[in-house]
Amino acid sequence: MVFTAAGIRRGIKAAGPLMIGLAPFGLVVGVVSQGKGLSLVETLLMSGLVYAGSSQLLALELWDEPAPLLAACLAAFAVNIRMAPMGAALAPWFDKLRGWRLWGTLGTIVDHSFAMGVADIRAGGKDAGYLMGIGISLWCVWMLVAATGHILGGIVRLPPGHPLFFAATATFVALLVPLWRGVRRELLPWACAAVIAVVTMKLGLPQPVPLLAGALSGAALAAWRERRGA
Repeated sequence: MVFTAAGIRRGIKAAGPLMIGLAPFGLVVGVVSQGKGLSLVETLLMSGLVYAGSSQLLALELWDEPAPLLAACLAAFAVNIRMAPMGAALAPWFDKLRGWRLWGTLGTIVDHSFAMGVADIRAGGKDAGYLMGIGISLWCVWMLVAATGHILGGIVRLPPGHPLFFAATATFVALLVPLWRGVRRELLPWACAAVIAVVTMKLGLPQPVPLLAGALSGAALAAWRERRGA
């Protein structure tokens, strides 16, 4: 395992197509932040420090006056707990990193860079700089589009159900493509997670219950099948 400037440059180049899917996602965060009364500075601080679009959107959906801080923190924790198994999957790279290389990579990892990193590891990649290159590029774009969304949110009021708000869901669905290794049995836990999440949501249970129910049920099924196979 190595960490080189060439790997960082390769990651920056690889992040190009991901920016197309990330841009609408960030715009939505900016628009929603403006609609919830956050200033541009507050939006940038949240986007730069939290740097997790899904948890930001979920927290903003719960945002009200007075702000339900406990519920928002719990929702953000529930969404971001997925980073733990994601980090384990990238352990072949993380275990060898130290100092700013480790913390810089961990601080900029998101679903997009995770998916690309896992695909590169499976293809025999050994340069961990690739992951940081993707992460830094996406962080910069995220900050830019979140700010743009906040500014535009004060000018153009998007109606509920506008196609732009589907960008986040579409991006996450697209990320499943590089993660799937063409093995049909891997689809069952994904389908289980989706069905449980939708059913739980239809029952009227508040977030993050549907998210947790779907994630835990899918993970449990995958672990059980893996254990039985072993």
